[in-house]
Amino acid sequence: MVLRVARLACFSLLVLSLGGCMFNPTAGTAKDPLDEAAKLVPATKTGLVLDALPPPKRKLDVSVYNFPDLTGQNKSNDNFAEFSRALTQGGSSILTDVAVKAGGGAWFDVAERADLQPLLQERQIIQNTRTAIDGEKAQSLPPLRFAGILLDGGVIGYDTNETTGGVGAVYLGVGPNVQYRQDIVTVALRAVSVQSGRVLASVTTTKTVYSINVSGTGFLFAAVDKLLQADIGFTKNTPPTLAVREGIQLAVYSLIFEGVKNRLWEFKDRAAGDAFMLELEKHQKAVPPEVVAAAKLQSTAVIAKY
Repeated sequence: MVLRVARLACFSLLVLSLGGCMFNPTAGTAKDPLDEAAKLVPATKTGLVLDALPPPKRKLDVSVYNFPDLTGQNKSNDNFAEFSRALTQGGSSILTDVAVKAGGGAWFDVAERADLQPLLQERQIIQNTRTAIDGEKAQSLPPLRFAGILLDGGVIGYDTNETTGGVGAVYLGVGPNVQYRQDIVTVALRAVSVQSGRVLASVTTTKTVYSINVSGTGFLFAAVDKLLQADIGFTKNTPPTLAVREGIQLAVYSLIFEGVKNRLWEFKDRAAGDAFMLELEKHQKAVPPEVVAAAKLQSTAVIAKY
């Protein structure tokens, strides 16, 4: 009897130690995770670099009409037909937010176009009210701001199960198991001159979406005909919406970089801009040639004169 209790105690300690090595989303806090307050979208590495860009010589007037999900994919489900989209349908809102915040808000003046109809209706209401009060002497609203550059494109690819794998081992009924999967989101963005209709720059970026599952299992015979088994584990997925956002951030950053390099626009402080470009070139030269070659296959830039 004493031996059986000792075995059960050792087994319990082993399972608990296995769980302690795993990620605990509520670790270090006594709060109920269901009561967690809303928060801003977390910053990404690409977003931090984009926000730190030196200001331009002149802000660019741009407009965003639509940035659709062109993949047409639904969420995967092995049990029933799923009609929910696999990727966000708010690409235009994400692109607008990224453009507004680029360089700390210094790079773009974004004209509202995604929801133009409500804006026009509200302006009409204001104008009608002024006319009803002041008659023919009513002051007209100033004209809407127009853009010189149209930002267009969309999410053009969502390749699931690009890489899958796992590893596991069991010894005396106790052992961990790790499985992972990676998907790839592809974003295309181009800057188009409104006056000529020519494509000034076109870039394609990719972002990998990782999913990982870590679990552990242990069992032992508490008696001849009684089996004690314990399981523990967690799954961590990269949010596809954040992956789309980071892909858009990299696309906007690439447009700015290529535009400066090809003299489509320039930094306000040329010395700071040259230092930034030089530092970026040093970073690119430090990358191994095989990595650069792979990056060129994944990201392309086509530049035309303004």
